[in-house]
Amino acid sequence: MSNHNLVKALAKVIIAAAWADGALAADEVNNLKDLIARLPQIGAGPDMQLTATEWAELEIYLHSPVGPAERARLVADLQAVLRGPRDRQTAIAALEEMIRADEVVAPEERAVADEIRAALESVDLGIFSRLGRLLRGPLRQLPAAVADAPNRELFLDDFLRNRIYFGVRQRLHMAPDADLGLSEDEARKLSLMGGLMAYVARVDNAVTASERDALEQELQRGWGISEVSAVLVAEVALSEIAAGLDFFRLTSEFAAITSEEERAHFLDALFAVAAADGQVSVAENSEISRIAYSVNLTRDHFSAARRRTNASLNVER
Repeated sequence: MSNHNLVKALAKVIIAAAWADGALAADEVNNLKDLIARLPQIGAGPDMQLTATEWAELEIYLHSPVGPAERARLVADLQAVLRGPRDRQTAIAALEEMIRADEVVAPEERAVADEIRAALESVDLGIFSRLGRLLRGPLRQLPAAVADAPNRELFLDDFLRNRIYFGVRQRLHMAPDADLGLSEDEARKLSLMGGLMAYVARVDNAVTASERDALEQELQRGWGISEVSAVLVAEVALSEIAAGLDFFRLTSEFAAITSEEERAHFLDALFAVAAADGQVSVAENSEISRIAYSVNLTRDHFSAARRRTNASLNVER
């Protein structure tokens, strides 16, 4: 088992431990990234730097809280790659450094750190025990609760390509009875649309109640989903856009899975959000134009949608 596996497994456990109190501030995230970047020098081997894809595997755990069951699965993965006392010492030292990074250690953080340390110290690292674990490999027997724990890495592609859909899935997982009532392909498309409408709503860095209502109504009108589902998708979309979601990835994914007719029709939804406060501002108009261009629509498509919106506003007046 290479030290590279140790670096990855240890990094994930450190992130999981940092979520002990259910929140990660921006400075905590920066400290975590700094610590993880230094793991190879701490003792795992200077030639074991993480690749961009492997950093993405870590970003997925920084995205949202890691619960006890998921944390237990990550700890079990770390236990499985320990090769000897030095690996265990490296893991414990890194864990303690993460805890000490905060000026004030919350009781939850200390409790989780102690729990992880005990789990690492319980591993028999004798040669015969290690040989047995290597032979069992991925077939090692795990407690049922750990084996069935959430594994967000199964949705890494969605995290990279459609983060709003990933966020919606995470929310739905936390509320097992919730269901969008759509196929996965439809839910992905819906999520991208929610994200683009959120870009329009947040163009001035503030979202009014009427804009949020319009966004939710357009999701319901276009997809026939429930009000609860529309609120969920809108919340995730607005949150991800506020966090700096990649505009060009969002528009390219949307263009790739929709027809020209769908995209042209969708401009009406974008204008509906923009006009929610009674008029379309210059900034909102420019943002919709930028979106139209980025999803391969023409100036004629944009102008036609703008005329329909103007006509609707004049009727309302």
